[in-house]
Amino acid sequence: MRFGILGPTEVRRDSGETVAVGGPRLRALLGMLVLDAGRVVTTDHLIDGLYGADPPAGAANALQAQVSRLRQLLDAPIERRPAGYQLDADPEAVDAHRFERLAAAGRTALAAGNHRGAAELLREGLDLWRGPALADLGENLLGSAVRLEELRLAAREDHAEAVLGSGHETGETRETGALAGELGDLVAAHPLRERLRGLFMRALVAAGRPAEALATYEDARRLLAEELGADPAPELAEIHLAILRAEAAPAARPDLPAQLTPLIGRADELAVIGGLLAEARLVTLTGPGGTGKTRLAIEAAEQARRGTNGGADRGTNWGTNGDADRSADRGTNRGADGSADRGAEVCFVALSPLVDGAEVAHAVLAAVGLRETKLLRATAGPAADPAERLAAALADRALLLVLDNCEHVVDAAAALAGRLLGACPRLRVLATSREALGITGERLCPVPPLALPPVDASLPEALAYPAIRLFADRAAAVRPDFTLTADDLGPVSRICRAMDGLPLAIELAAARLRSLTAAEIAARLERTDTFRLLSRGSRVAEPRHRTLRAVIEWSWDLLDEAERTLARRLTVFAGGATLAAAERVCGLPADDVVDLLTGLADKSLVEVAGDRYRMLDTIRAFCAEKLAEAGEAEPLRTAYVGYFLELAETADPLLRTADQLEWLRLLDAEHGNLTSALHRADEDSALRLFSGLTSYWWLRGRRSESAAFAAELLSRLGPEPPEREEYALCVLTLAAGGGQTWDLRPHLERADRIMRQINWVPGQPYLNVLWAMVVGPPSAEMSESLLARQRQMAMDPWTRALADFGWGLLALFEGRTEDAEHTLRPSYDAFHGMGERWGMAMALIGLSDVAEWRGERAHALAFIDQAMALVERLDATADLAELLCRRAGHRAIVADQQAAARADYERATELARRAGAPEMLARARVGLGELARRQGDLPAARRLCETALADSGDWFSADEIRLLAHISLGWTCVAEGDPDQAESWHRAALVSGFAHRNLLIAARVAEGLAGVELLRGDQERAATLLGVGMALRNGHDPDDPERTWVAERCRAALGPADFERAHQRGLVSGRQRPVGSWSAASLTLLP
Repeated sequence: MRFGILGPTEVRRDSGETVAVGGPRLRALLGMLVLDAGRVVTTDHLIDGLYGADPPAGAANALQAQVSRLRQLLDAPIERRPAGYQLDADPEAVDAHRFERLAAAGRTALAAGNHRGAAELLREGLDLWRGPALADLGENLLGSAVRLEELRLAAREDHAEAVLGSGHETGETRETGALAGELGDLVAAHPLRERLRGLFMRALVAAGRPAEALATYEDARRLLAEELGADPAPELAEIHLAILRAEAAPAARPDLPAQLTPLIGRADELAVIGGLLAEARLVTLTGPGGTGKTRLAIEAAEQARRGTNGGADRGTNWGTNGDADRSADRGTNRGADGSADRGAEVCFVALSPLVDGAEVAHAVLAAVGLRETKLLRATAGPAADPAERLAAALADRALLLVLDNCEHVVDAAAALAGRLLGACPRLRVLATSREALGITGERLCPVPPLALPPVDASLPEALAYPAIRLFADRAAAVRPDFTLTADDLGPVSRICRAMDGLPLAIELAAARLRSLTAAEIAARLERTDTFRLLSRGSRVAEPRHRTLRAVIEWSWDLLDEAERTLARRLTVFAGGATLAAAERVCGLPADDVVDLLTGLADKSLVEVAGDRYRMLDTIRAFCAEKLAEAGEAEPLRTAYVGYFLELAETADPLLRTADQLEWLRLLDAEHGNLTSALHRADEDSALRLFSGLTSYWWLRGRRSESAAFAAELLSRLGPEPPEREEYALCVLTLAAGGGQTWDLRPHLERADRIMRQINWVPGQPYLNVLWAMVVGPPSAEMSESLLARQRQMAMDPWTRALADFGWGLLALFEGRTEDAEHTLRPSYDAFHGMGERWGMAMALIGLSDVAEWRGERAHALAFIDQAMALVERLDATADLAELLCRRAGHRAIVADQQAAARADYERATELARRAGAPEMLARARVGLGELARRQGDLPAARRLCETALADSGDWFSADEIRLLAHISLGWTCVAEGDPDQAESWHRAALVSGFAHRNLLIAARVAEGLAGVELLRGDQERAATLLGVGMALRNGHDPDDPERTWVAERCRAALGPADFERAHQRGLVSGRQRPVGSWSAASLTLLP
């Protein structure tokens, strides 16, 4: 039998016959037994449910009579048990139990990210409802009814979440309009339910109604204030903020390249690739140009992402240990709830635009969505090695990384693949290359030409061969009336055979059907002397390369002179060209270029992708030879470099305005051309272009990339470089961004001379930023002089605002918080007036440091939160991790905020891994170690901090992290009762702290040494050191728990008067010393 209580009570036999259940008490009895089907329901519970709090005399006998009546109606037995009664029925026969199971499975699928599967499970469960739960079972079951209705509402919320997530993944939004209407009715019924309202807002945005979404948020804010006296929850406020920013959904990383035509004749190869990927972690598709390696790799990656593998009867469900699931008879992976799995995460990296192997790691960084952005800090410095960042980001991700066209950068691609595979156990690499990568563990998959039919094959037999099917498919695309007939079969077979079965060659030949018949194409191929020679095989060239060359040359011969001129000149572009760029660079009448480009696209020599025109690599290589033969390479190089130099110099000042996001996107699109132009430029143009790209690199965080170009430029400039501003910019970029392998001393001496001679505002304002990073606070007098001149002479508001910012940092180094605030606030206001997000974030971080100096944690947190909002807008993951660590550091010292601090550190850890930022990962670990120590878990505290120290690299900012780890380990040793080891850790921090003129850290060291002296029983010296710490903080007394702990015990041991005298002695001694006279030795020798 089947029982329904999600609505009016309903009982049906397996035959479908409805069973009528009598009066309300009999239905109530049935409802209670059904709710606990398969379990004993006590007699007392049944009596309470039937009669309430005042049962009649003889209620037990009355219950027994009701049970007897119910037994007569039901096929399922009701068993008498010692404590009560049990309905012997499968819970799956009860709609309420089935609903709860489906709702739980849907929630599990949703948590796992399987939105489509979750939506299906939840919809199935919700469809079981026919009305209010327990609708006709009486008031005594109201508690159960309320519980079921709450589960129903939560399931409707989960279903909405799943539908919205599924629509975001697939781009399908047809359901969102109906969903918004359904959620609107629910919000009207439950106006204070914030998750429901947040889902309603997201559905409205997905349905194209953002204004209504903002209005419903205002309604929620008003209702919460009036009814509860509360503000919207952070989650609802974040949705509101995302809508205001037009960012209701996170930006996705670039997808696999879209394919406009079907893949023909590669089922066997796809099955082989799927099998190889299940067994090996590096698979390389090899073969000559034109065999379709890229197309095959894209399809294999798509099938891996879907959870299939091209026809082999094994899945591609990679386990947590990185091994493929090798179980047989599984074409689709299944999750724990039985729904379809989404397969592997995939990332595609096109290496063809690169001209230098040094750019491979940067290309992979960009493709996997990593940023090298680092907010400017007083201790900022070089970005981590890009391969190191990738290894950190991909360490625990199950990812299929597709490296396409490795042959021209094979050494760099092999080195990077080997390093990542060694560091990332769940990573797999699928590469395409004309040459094997040649590293251990590589499995090669040669990609052969398409199979050709025998000469005497019939039409049905020939159509079974992929080369013939490919030609027929592509021919029909250019001539819709084309159908392969027995008459055409001979010429088509000859064409495919002459093309040696190469897909690209066949496609190019089929494209000629626009103006020629198949017989004419075959005849032209046979009359081509070059092709005839190459088809017989040159002893010095790959056979398939010869065949492709013939096809491209034949296509070239069909172009008119103007088309040939444009085709060969387009090869100067490394990353494709916009129409405007082609008009400016290619030296043809601007009005003719668009028609010529259209002609080249029609003849399959050029591909159109959005607003960009691109050539296939093999075609571009052929046309580049024609450019060299025409003697046009040098003038084209000059025009190309000039165009992108002008673009960079135009964009540079605009990157410091409210339009910076738009210009960043434009430069992102031209990144390949800009870096190619930098490689090809002469020394003068290269220096100018380097300067023009500095702002872009800085805002996009490509610090290691800019350092690599700086190193290349310095090598080209030789031993006597020009002493000009751009040269100094190169030197300082390399010094700040990863020049540890260089002997930069002579270059820095020249840069020092240049900077000392500057009596004007530099053309590249970031020059002063880099100078401050490299030279740092020890040269404060010179920096003050430069900044003073810059403030006086700067003509544009951005440079003046930057000078104010730099002035504020210098004041902060000296502990002059009033002066710092008086310059940082105008700096922020100026950046805000310009809409310049980077500058605003910088100034806010400086203001948070001012507040920290003063012990004003609430203000510091407010500034950090504002900076975080800006950083999120700039999509700077590593910077967000840093700001989370800053916020967590403030929260961690407040007892009731330690859970929030832990959440911040853990999120920072996740973001640091995703961004490949090992320095932020180490900083988060130190913070988690601090929390562990304060919560009494000393082994965890030691382990986390020692791990952070062990992982500290050579980055410029690593010193600060090591200082924090040393101090934390010192306090851990105090907690363990080991004063000697504690002193050793604090002294290690002490030397570095003063060397970096970081007085806040030096103050923390002084307070740590006070803890050591307290442990040794010298409370007077401990109190004196606390006074020194306060002097270093300019008299501000922080609400630090460790300092408070030491002070309370010293005061108790010495008495208030003696404590104050010792404390004052340290405070006076500290105030009598100029900041620059403090040293590690002077602190340790204090009485």
